[in-house]
Amino acid sequence: MIHLTSPGFLLFIHFVGQNFFSKWGDEGEVDLKSELEHLIILTASRCLLGREVRDQLFQDVSDLFHDLDNGMLPISVLFPYLPIPAHRRRDKARKELANIFSKIIQNRRGSGRSEPDMLQVFIDSKYRATGRSLSDEEITGLLIAALFAGQHTSSITSTWTGAYLMKYKQYLEPVLDEQRDIMRRHGNKLDYDVLGEMEVLYRAIKEALRLHPPLILLLRYNHKDFPVKTREGAEYVVPKGNVVATSPAFANRLPYIYRDPDTYDPERFAPGREEDKAAGAFSYISFGGGRHGCLGEPFAYLQIKTIWSHLFRNYELELISPFPDIDWDAMVVGVKGKVMVKYKKRSLDV
Repeated sequence: MIHLTSPGFLLFIHFVGQNFFSKWGDEGEVDLKSELEHLIILTASRCLLGREVRDQLFQDVSDLFHDLDNGMLPISVLFPYLPIPAHRRRDKARKELANIFSKIIQNRRGSGRSEPDMLQVFIDSKYRATGRSLSDEEITGLLIAALFAGQHTSSITSTWTGAYLMKYKQYLEPVLDEQRDIMRRHGNKLDYDVLGEMEVLYRAIKEALRLHPPLILLLRYNHKDFPVKTREGAEYVVPKGNVVATSPAFANRLPYIYRDPDTYDPERFAPGREEDKAAGAFSYISFGGGRHGCLGEPFAYLQIKTIWSHLFRNYELELISPFPDIDWDAMVVGVKGKVMVKYKKRSLDV
């Protein structure tokens, strides 16, 4: 599996700083949502899945993932094979991606090489009960699922973070001040340890994710009876065999946990206030919780911190389109429409 101090992650940092944004030029306008979607599918693939997968992610493959994503609709849960255009494009994209990934898997198997990435973990894995290795088809499914998990949610959260900070300047200034302080002490260096010092930026990301969790419904299968006691003192038992659901979109805005819950306020997570911790465990569930909490949480924060550190250090940014709405029609709930941003290249003064 990838380590956050591995060459893959360091290459990701270099790619963000030296490659992707260089095409912007000195000034202009971009759809921030589209730019971040494209950037994160490239960086997440390199960090999570390995070099060969990243090398195959040219524009055509990015478009295939777009078709696959657009085929994941709320109606798909009940009728996954409904013959609608979105499902037809989804299924065609899935077949084409399977062909690409199958060649990558076969080349890796045939080379005898061993790489420190998720693809290698899948190739080496065996079923505990039978000792059977995973098939190419199974690995392909896992690669697609992993890339969706590492790309979609991060691009959505990155977009919301930028939109809120550009709208609410009172929270942007502390983020910029933190960057200035870190640059005075470390120069332009960005690595795992430096990113770990960015507590103000961390709170800004966490608050955007509180307001807009991409996964609005989390499900767990109940393996045994267990008792539940409500805040009002009522007691009941959830029977074995039931599916238990919780909604981060609802839980993250409970007024008895968060003051002014519909307001963007990153300082609610600042030391001495920490509204989520004051309310007890599982008050903040954007990444789920318990045994099946999201394993990608540390990587997500490091990825988003890296992107916004580079942007804030090198560009003046202005949101020129209306503040975006929520796209409730999507399976993974994100940003609706374009998020147009005007930018001008500059170096952050220290």
